[in-house]
Amino acid sequence: MLREEKADGTPLGIEADSLTRGGNLVGDKIINSVVAAWLSKQGGDGFVFDGYPRTLGQAEALEQMLADRKQPLDVVLLLEADITTLRSRVENRATCKACGNIVSIGLQVADASANCPRCGGVLIRRVDDNAETLERRFAEYAEKTAPLISYYEKRQLLHRVNTERLPEQVFAEVCQILN
Repeated sequence: MLREEKADGTPLGIEADSLTRGGNLVGDKIINSVVAAWLSKQGGDGFVFDGYPRTLGQAEALEQMLADRKQPLDVVLLLEADITTLRSRVENRATCKACGNIVSIGLQVADASANCPRCGGVLIRRVDDNAETLERRFAEYAEKTAPLISYYEKRQLLHRVNTERLPEQVFAEVCQILN
């Protein structure tokens, strides 16, 4: 949603982009506005959010938005990996400049000079894929996002998924939970 806002050149998209480029989370007010606008355009078939909510304020806002739609939250997935794995994933992540495909260097492509396996485009590294930004994100996660674990556990909505397995295994478990 934030990438769409940025691509559309909206004030929200521009502000969100400046925050995320610096490795910061987008504030509750901005992200809740973006989500509310997105939800207003959706039918009632359901949807999956990735990376939202990230704070208790966002979680409470989401509950209210869903209550207004008479569509309760069904499940929350906590995709878990240890800090070493996360560092490695960030250090080895590349994005196709042409199609936006995200790949892992050494897993999906041999090296950083390889072309995108989807479209043949040039792979680039995101500006915020660095150790300094990652450490800032970990600190922000501990302060703002980690409290959501107990918040959703108390509501019996939280399902933990170990992501240090093959992608096919993780996908199968996620599908099983969602079904």
